[in-house]
Amino acid sequence: MSRRKMKNILGLSILNLVFIILCLTGLVPILYALSLSFSNGAAALSSGQFFIPQEFTWENYHSILVDEPFLLWLKNSVVLSVGTMIFAMGTAVTASYSFSRFRYKGRKQILRLLLLLNAFPQILSMFAIFRLFKTFHLLNSNIGLVIIYAGSMSIFAIWNMKGYFDTIPVEIEEASKIDGASNFQLLYRIVLPLARPAIIVTAVMVLIFVWNEYLFATTFMMNADHYTLAGGLYQLQSSDYSRSWPLFSAAAILVSVPILVVFFCIQKYMISGLTAGGVKG
Repeated sequence: MSRRKMKNILGLSILNLVFIILCLTGLVPILYALSLSFSNGAAALSSGQFFIPQEFTWENYHSILVDEPFLLWLKNSVVLSVGTMIFAMGTAVTASYSFSRFRYKGRKQILRLLLLLNAFPQILSMFAIFRLFKTFHLLNSNIGLVIIYAGSMSIFAIWNMKGYFDTIPVEIEEASKIDGASNFQLLYRIVLPLARPAIIVTAVMVLIFVWNEYLFATTFMMNADHYTLAGGLYQLQSSDYSRSWPLFSAAAILVSVPILVVFFCIQKYMISGLTAGGVKG
C-alpha cells in the first residue's frame, strides 16, 4: 500500500472520528433529558444523576398525558402544521414550476422581492399582524396562524423547489408534449412524480417549522384551549411554584417523537436521485 493511500485512509479515519465525537456530544443533552423524564422530582437536580435515573418511574409521562392537556396541545399543533403544509405547498409547487420553466417580464424581480420578504425579521411585523388579527377577529384562531405560516413558508418552498425543477431535463417534458400530453398532464403525471423527493422534503420542513414555532403561537393564541405544543411547554414552566423539570422533560420527549417518526419515514427521499425513474432503462 502506497504512502499516499495510507495518508488518505488515516485522514478519513480521523475525520470520521471527529464527526462521531461531535454526534455523541450533541446527544448528551437529549440523553440527559430522556433520563430526567424517567426520574422523580426529588432526584431531578441531584449531583449524582446523569444518564441513569436513581428511581425509574413512568409517572411523568402519565402526568403529562392525563393530568395536563397535552393531547389538546398536540391536536392544535397537528391542525396548524398540516393546514399550513397543505396551503403552502399547494401554492408553492405551481409557483416554483412557473418560475423555473417560463420566462416572463418581472420574473427575476418577483423572485428577489420574495427573497427580501423572507429575510425580513418576523418580530418586526408582530405589532402590525396583531392589529390586523384584532380587527378581523383572528386572535385565538387557527385560520389566522395558518395564513401567516403559509405566507412565510411558501416563499421558502418556492425557492427550494425552483432549484429542483431547474435540474429536471426539459427534454423529458418536450418528449411528453410530442406524445400529446397537455400542460395539466405534463405537470401532474410527469413533473410532479420526478419532483417527489423535493416536494416531500420541503413539505416536511414546512411541517417541522410550524411544529416548533414559538413566537407567533404564544403571542396570538392567548386562550388555553388554543395552545400549541410550544405554548403548552411554556405554560409548564411559567410558574416557579409548580415547575417540574422531569415533567417538562417528559413533555419535550413526547413532542419530539412525531417529528422523529416523520423524519425516518422520509429519509429515503432525502438521498434520492433528482430524476430517478424519469427515464426508462
